[in-house]
Amino acid sequence: MELPEIPAEERTPLVEALLGIIRQLADRVAELEQTNQELRDEIARLKGLKPRPQISPSILNTPPQAEDGTKKERRRGKPSRPKTAELTIHHEVTLHPDNLPAGSTFKCFEPYVVQGLIIQSDNTKYLRARYDLPEGGSVLAPFPPGVLPVEGGHFTANLVTYILNQYHQAQVTEPLLLEQLWEYGVDISAGQLHRILTEKKDLFHQEKAEVLAAGLAESSYIGTDDTGARHQGKNGYCTAIGNDLFAYFESTDSKSRLNFLQVLQGNQRDYSINETTLAYWARQKLPAEPLAKLTQGPQTFGSEQAWQARLAELAITDERHVRTATEGALLGGLVARGVSPELGVLSDGAPQFVVFVHAGCWVHAERPLAKLVPHNEAHRAVIEEVRTKIWELYHDLIAYCKQPDEAQALVLEARFDALVIQRTPYPNINTVFKEMREHKADFLRVLQRPEIPLHNNAIESDIREFVKRRKISGGTRNDAGRRCRDTFASLKKTCRKLGLRFWDYLQDRVRGLGQVPRLADLIRQKARTVAASKAAAVPA
Repeated sequence: MELPEIPAEERTPLVEALLGIIRQLADRVAELEQTNQELRDEIARLKGLKPRPQISPSILNTPPQAEDGTKKERRRGKPSRPKTAELTIHHEVTLHPDNLPAGSTFKCFEPYVVQGLIIQSDNTKYLRARYDLPEGGSVLAPFPPGVLPVEGGHFTANLVTYILNQYHQAQVTEPLLLEQLWEYGVDISAGQLHRILTEKKDLFHQEKAEVLAAGLAESSYIGTDDTGARHQGKNGYCTAIGNDLFAYFESTDSKSRLNFLQVLQGNQRDYSINETTLAYWARQKLPAEPLAKLTQGPQTFGSEQAWQARLAELAITDERHVRTATEGALLGGLVARGVSPELGVLSDGAPQFVVFVHAGCWVHAERPLAKLVPHNEAHRAVIEEVRTKIWELYHDLIAYCKQPDEAQALVLEARFDALVIQRTPYPNINTVFKEMREHKADFLRVLQRPEIPLHNNAIESDIREFVKRRKISGGTRNDAGRRCRDTFASLKKTCRKLGLRFWDYLQDRVRGLGQVPRLADLIRQKARTVAASKAAAVPA
């Protein structure tokens, strides 16, 4: 809709007011059109049709421009290297040409490496000798080390490793994996396959818990996000936590700040009342009466039952008071465990993640502007100008992260204030500015904590696996399956961040060899290495 040009002398207060109303109505129509399109896409998805293509990525993700205004070319992939330099050669075959003419002399061998993979069933019958002992009883010959998985069964450790790797790494569904094994000549039923994937996985669940504890203890910040994860036909959520050291996934039936703190706690619940707890209760304005009750008597509780009993004993029953008190106690319990009260939490701005020292994602802040549909050329120009200024400030903040400077921090803060305080004739743009003003501390957290990224893309990339699996399988059907999905996703992503092959990890754990270090130990080792390299990079 193009509005006619109105000369300046005709722009009376009434005309300006009417123009403002028109713009608000146009924005409202655009919002309704977007909602209508989303509903159309949902109907198309349910009918098996293709929805409307997605909107192009945010301008914040585009590469910076060179001095002449052209885009800098991005070099993809790793630097070239000898393709087979690090391969293990299992066989070496010498080849000579046939029918050589007389007088030919040998010059040299020219190596040519051919890679292959052997996939075939390999069945072994073990004749285990049993001997009767003179004093009574008998003894049976044990299996060779590493043949059977630590959980036992009639399938080799190598086959169990392959099944786990195919399901969790390659994301092959159970029916397809079962069909694949049958094609390879493996005699296995659907029930046996399901039990291999979901039962007797306590050692993996334990290592996942160790990964969370080590990751929180060694990290200065974590990124977090959540996504839908249906379970037993009902809507649920999966919360992702992680950074460059680790990844952790936990699926629950709801998402809230209380749920997020419980996910951070892991399997063991610790409730403590300390300075962190009191500061949180003060921010959340917990009334004086329950506050006075809670600060008297025991201050630590080792289980959820003990904490709930304490609340009942103090007659704290109001829903808001119970929720606020519990959130503060869980937060205090994390600090009592050794988690730093200065832990940075980077998120998309969802209120359930605003705990500890929160930092906001710039990509999510700018995204509403990218979705706006311009009403006219003037509107298009304002959107482009605002997005360009945000983009420029964003890249200057990136430069600040690489080389922090106190004087530059003041300049960047002033630029942020000047950007978000302005008002335009378009309410939707003003709403974005208002949101950025209200969360100024979160968006400028990098000025005090340069190690915290400006965007949450890394954790969103980690959680994308759940989105793909949800589109393929829909959801989980039992608690054991959901728990195993979360556990192996956490371990797989953590292995990748630590530079450890997931196949090697699975082989070691399934066989019970203990040759691959615990992931928690590798997290601590990598954290120390990174800290030492940063300390060496700082000039004396």
